[in-house]
Amino acid sequence: MIKSYLHRSVARFEKHYGYDATYMHEVIDASPRAFFKFSLFQAMSYHRDGAPTDAYCAARIAAALSEDCGPCVQITVDMALEAGVAPKHIAALLRGDLEQAGKDAELGFRYGIAVAQNTANALALSEEVGRRYGKRALVSMAFAVACSRVYPTLKRGLGHGVSCSKIEVSNETIVLKQAA
Repeated sequence: MIKSYLHRSVARFEKHYGYDATYMHEVIDASPRAFFKFSLFQAMSYHRDGAPTDAYCAARIAAALSEDCGPCVQITVDMALEAGVAPKHIAALLRGDLEQAGKDAELGFRYGIAVAQNTANALALSEEVGRRYGKRALVSMAFAVACSRVYPTLKRGLGHGVSCSKIEVSNETIVLKQAA
């Protein structure tokens, strides 16, 4: 009974985002207990306290890009659109035209890439996020980066890696060549 409830919940998520969550169904079938623990993590992955929407969503997109260039990026883009980020800002980020994405999105994206890839400027960007938005926002942004990397990693670990694909942003198609 619990498995069917969980499967229905994942099916609603799949339908809402047009996303193939076969890997989540497999986790449910293998261990409802593991899926329950994963759902606790999911609550953490949506934590946003004090961070501007554009910065937060851009950090999530950057982190997903550092791990994936397919469906995980697409769902992160779709969630950003749903949260109200302007399609032209998201498209600019994906094309690498960061200055065209707005100051918050640009900082969030630069921060997300730097933290996800542990670049030399990660500390400076963390300090800038903290100065500009405050400590609560910095925690939210760090959660955004860390959590956005888990989904593609989990999918690959369960044998569901997907090759690079086109990302749809409203009515624009952007071809990603490889993970950032």
